[in-house]
Amino acid sequence: MGDAFQIRDQEMPYFLTFQVVGWADVFTRKRYRDFILENFAYCRKSKGLYLFGYVIMSNHIHLLVQQKDGRLSDWVRDFKKFTSKKLIKMISENPDERRKEWLQMIFEYHGKFNKRNNDIQFWTHENHAVEMYNVGMIESRMKYIHENPVRAAIVEKPEDYLYSSARDYSGLKGLIDLDYW
Repeated sequence: MGDAFQIRDQEMPYFLTFQVVGWADVFTRKRYRDFILENFAYCRKSKGLYLFGYVIMSNHIHLLVQQKDGRLSDWVRDFKKFTSKKLIKMISENPDERRKEWLQMIFEYHGKFNKRNNDIQFWTHENHAVEMYNVGMIESRMKYIHENPVRAAIVEKPEDYLYSSARDYSGLKGLIDLDYW
C-alpha cells in the first residue's frame, strides 16, 4: 500500500472512506446501515471516538473522525475487524437476504487474493485517510460527505438523506449523536 493515504498524526481529525470489497451494495438494507450507526454510537461512548460527520452509502462510508486517545489507526483496525465479522454473519443468517450467496462469493473472491486474509474479506484495506489540518479542509470534506447522496441522485437536498450527519448540521434531528466541529 502506498504512503499517500496513511494516518500519520494519530491525534488529528481525518476524513476516511471505508469501502466494501467489489463495491458490493450491502448497505441497501436498513438493518446493515443501522448496525453501522449502532457501532458509531458505541465507539463515541466507549472507544474515545469523536464523530464529526458521516454518510452511509450503498457500498461505502465516508466519515470525519478523531480519536481522543491518539490511537486512530487502532480504532480503524478494530472497527473494521468487528463490523466485517458481524456483517458477514448477519448476511449469512438473515432469512430475508436473497443476495447472500452472491455476496458470499464476492467476499470469498476478494479474501482469496489478499495476503493478510486467506478466506473472506468485507472491507477493502484502504481507508483513503486524509488529514484535516485546517478548517477549510474540514468544511470542504464535510460538504463532500453531505452532498454524496445528492450526487448519487438519491435525494435533492443533503438533509433529506436519513443516514448522514447532514440532518444534524441543518438543524434536524439525526439518527445518532455527533461531536460537532
